[in-house]
Amino acid sequence: MTKRLKCFIYTRVSTEMQLDGYSLEAQRERVKKEAVHRGMKVIGEYSDEGKSGKNVSGRPEFQQMLNDISRMNADSRPDYVLVFKLSRFGRNAADTLSSLQFMEDYGVHLLCVEDGIDSAGAAGKLMISVLAAVAEIERENIKEQTMAGREQKARNGEWNGGFAPFGYKLVYNDRNRGELQIDEIEAELVRIMFDKFVNTDMGLAGVAKYMNESGYRKPLRNNSSVERFSSHFVKEVIDNPIHIGKIAYGRRRTEKIDGTRNEYHVVKQAKDSYELYEGNHEAIISEDMWYKAQAKREVNGYKREKVHSLDHEHVLSALLKCPVCGANMYGAVNRKKKKDGSGEYYTDMFYYVCKNRKLVSGHLCDYKKHVRQDLIDDEVEALIIKAVNDIDFSNDVARELNMNTDVDELYNEIERLEQAKKKEELKKKKLLNQIVSLDPEDDLYDTLYEDLSNCLQEFTRNIAEIDASITRTKISIEGVRSKQLSFMTIDELKAFTKKVFTEMPDSAKKEFMNYIIESIEIFPERQKNGRQVKSIKFRIPAFLNELEGEGVVPRRDEIEEIELGGNSLPNESHDETVVLLSQQKPDDVIEVEIELDELDLTSAESKATYKEIQEYVLKEQGLKVSNLYISQVKNAIKKDCVRKCGIEVGENYNLPKSEDSRQPQCPEEKGARGPVDLCSARTEAERRQAIKDALEHFGMI
Repeated sequence: MTKRLKCFIYTRVSTEMQLDGYSLEAQRERVKKEAVHRGMKVIGEYSDEGKSGKNVSGRPEFQQMLNDISRMNADSRPDYVLVFKLSRFGRNAADTLSSLQFMEDYGVHLLCVEDGIDSAGAAGKLMISVLAAVAEIERENIKEQTMAGREQKARNGEWNGGFAPFGYKLVYNDRNRGELQIDEIEAELVRIMFDKFVNTDMGLAGVAKYMNESGYRKPLRNNSSVERFSSHFVKEVIDNPIHIGKIAYGRRRTEKIDGTRNEYHVVKQAKDSYELYEGNHEAIISEDMWYKAQAKREVNGYKREKVHSLDHEHVLSALLKCPVCGANMYGAVNRKKKKDGSGEYYTDMFYYVCKNRKLVSGHLCDYKKHVRQDLIDDEVEALIIKAVNDIDFSNDVARELNMNTDVDELYNEIERLEQAKKKEELKKKKLLNQIVSLDPEDDLYDTLYEDLSNCLQEFTRNIAEIDASITRTKISIEGVRSKQLSFMTIDELKAFTKKVFTEMPDSAKKEFMNYIIESIEIFPERQKNGRQVKSIKFRIPAFLNELEGEGVVPRRDEIEEIELGGNSLPNESHDETVVLLSQQKPDDVIEVEIELDELDLTSAESKATYKEIQEYVLKEQGLKVSNLYISQVKNAIKKDCVRKCGIEVGENYNLPKSEDSRQPQCPEEKGARGPVDLCSARTEAERRQAIKDALEHFGMI
């Protein structure tokens, strides 16, 4: 019996081809009829809508089809790929032949229905080579004709299409051609921007700041979703000759990238290298004001040389949080030239500033303080070293990291993250295609490019965050498998931490900080004791477990307590920070937050650890009590103190988060006849009093 052939169907349209009647549906219907006629079974369909055929990179579905061909085994792989015409497969000869050869290497042939070409035979391959070259020539001719038509339209003073530039609206005439008319609301904003830029000492950022702080807002329109003004937007308005009634042609040109076969990029042209034609639209400002603005731009618009140290890293950039608005703080440099005429500079001074104080989009935060990097960096380093050297903290973290964990759950987590990454990459790819398809000659090109680029940055950040989560999960798998962090290797961790801060460059410090720290909160002003760090939330590569802080009750059975504090991290308002860890589903990190409200790094107030409290109770009362029970009693004492002060306490204060949460119980000890309840002979009041006596003994209440 003859084997039935299998095939993929590929269809593609560009905007121009849709107008010619070669719609996706029309192509699909014709190709499917051919498959039925030849007795082929369609096992996959791929379609690129609105994609150019100039190269493969801009066609995600085409690339997916080739990837699927390479991944499928020989039995399930198609015998043919069917396309409507060769031009739908590609219009670039090199790409067409390369893609065809790729398919042929896997035993897959190409069938062009309308052209009647089958690559299975030698004649078919020859015909494809010839027609591919013809298709490429045709594409270049279409491109040249289109550009010539656009230039002629500019000579006639007509708008070349796209969204209307800021200050104008698009009105269609009886010939259905768009004409520019002044939008008075936007035009008034244009006049204000030019007036402030030309007649004051404001720069682009200064004008943007003035517009935002004066309450002016951009009207929302189809190509702009941001009301506030940025320096980039002001620059585009100031530089655009459309506002003096001119039509520019050739401000940006598409040029071939050297060393590539068919890759192009948009190159902005110098002001004296493109043509200005008299437009049919009305001017918003005078030519005199526009040229004055351009003269000022020439003086102020040169590219500044970076003068500060190129190897300096802002170690805590994006980790520090603004104490006013909570936004990330980023590095800044202040460099001043000496006034002695020597031409030399003072030593660079580096600071952290709130990102919402950036001038490009106006001031969105009132925190003006520049936080000195050297002081805050040293303070954070000292706190990290103290945390790492806390014995109880290190041992308990090591024990938690080495708990038996279902590695399959971690692999499932990686798979979930990979799927999320693919979705974000697909969104990013589609957005890139939108950016590539922008018309460089459109007066709104820069505005559209800026808006799309902002969205692109968001997708890029999302992908980076997912990559970081994948990396941390993989590290967790390695940690579980090899148990790299154990009681023996804690000393190695301490040694490595010391080495990072004493021997390694700032770049290594920054990488290390981002690895172990989630966020750092600071006080608005440096405190009397010289401190500015309020709290640090650590990021430990393992699983996300119970929340940090006092008064937290565990939710699962397998519980460990990690005590941060004692002699290493004293605190008057919080005796210590207790992190209750439970085995639950894997996630990115264990979050450990250390509150530092009254921390003094030079003179630590002595406080007892849980171990010392347990030893005292056992010695004085003959009782063994758990860490969790001590914590519960302490919190109950605090609750009583709060009520005595006349402060209302909710009914859920210090209660478990869920009904199945484990309640604190007295520990059991195995004796000769089995487990013995060490607390059975004592009343609840006696047990509480024993712990209270110990807390009073150590001066903790």
